[in-house]
Amino acid sequence: CWGNAKCRYRKFPRSSKESDLEHNVIKALDSVTLESMRKYSIRFQRFMDAYQKGLNGQQAAWAAKRYHGHCVLPDAIMHEFD
Repeated sequence: CWGNAKCRYRKFPRSSKESDLEHNVIKALDSVTLESMRKYSIRFQRFMDAYQKGLNGQQAAWAAKRYHGHCVLPDAIMHEFD
């Protein structure tokens, strides 16, 4: 979500005026839709759940992609890595 807003902010023309910078930040943050915020939030929840279940970064990325229709990962996820 923040990365999306940051990418959009960088597309605005550069300025040294504080008022222009503030205006551009507000426009960039407002351009992020509620739907994309929800998608980022659900993806973040899956990663947090994977880390809490003991998965490393690579395993968490795989599990988040495989179980993308679920908010949390199955309890038996560690058995898939044994």
